[in-house]
Amino acid sequence: MENFYAELVDSGLVIPTGVKGAYGRGAALEDIIRAFNALVTRIGEADGAQEVLFPPVLPRALIEKMGYMDSFPQLAGSVHSFMGNDAKARELSERVHAGERWEDMLSPTELMLAPAACYPVYPAFSGLLPGGGRLITTMNWVFRHEPSDEPTRLQSFRMREFIRLGKSEDVLAWRDDWLRRGLALLQGLGLPADSDVASDPFFGRVGKMLATNQKEQRLKFEILVPVISKEKPTAVASFNWHQDHFSSKFGIRNSDDTLAQTACMGFGLERVALALVKAHGVDPKAWPQDVRAQLWPAA
Repeated sequence: MENFYAELVDSGLVIPTGVKGAYGRGAALEDIIRAFNALVTRIGEADGAQEVLFPPVLPRALIEKMGYMDSFPQLAGSVHSFMGNDAKARELSERVHAGERWEDMLSPTELMLAPAACYPVYPAFSGLLPGGGRLITTMNWVFRHEPSDEPTRLQSFRMREFIRLGKSEDVLAWRDDWLRRGLALLQGLGLPADSDVASDPFFGRVGKMLATNQKEQRLKFEILVPVISKEKPTAVASFNWHQDHFSSKFGIRNSDDTLAQTACMGFGLERVALALVKAHGVDPKAWPQDVRAQLWPAA
């Protein structure tokens, strides 16, 4: 792990910031990320997904309604700002210059950092769906409080996602089809990718039961690639069937007025890029020609 991170830094792909899991991206790494995201767009273009974009922050009320703080409080990030008067502002400045703690002088705003790219989609499409449901795609920055020295475990990263809303049989078939397509895509780029049933990092003892239930119902799959080690491969994509968890909260209904179901799939763009670097080297110009032809078809 340390050797790989050092190689990333030495090659200029990664720029340290002094905060774990919050490094900068050099131009070459960003080029890989953009190229892979564009490849995903080309592959999914015939599906006719509606593209939407949201900021990397969400209303605090939405996070609460989602139940995120019940299941993943350890990952959450809250946006706080200063709301005091002149006297408090002077006290804040004095604390900063004295090297003292000052965070308690900030107050929570109405915003939280987005923990998942798909979260703002569900309330945006509440109500009746058209016949056949909806397919949405988005790309967004995501925050999860997981400080780590491991270069693929970032606190701030990007997800390219597709979200399917509709009848249960259509949603599940779509999720399973994208699992096959995702595997073919990544293996076609020379990655030793495989898939497995998975669970989310639910918090606490109750969370262990939720994770077990999630696996037993096969609600979540991941595509895994050995980036740091073969023993603990890295999840670079996830495929999730939510059943009616989100549709019931936001009143998403099928055209026949039955309760809809939802699923999403997402590629972790930084993780895919790092997996490609691990497989093919730090210089993309030296990568196998068939890989380059897929990522940079006009080159």
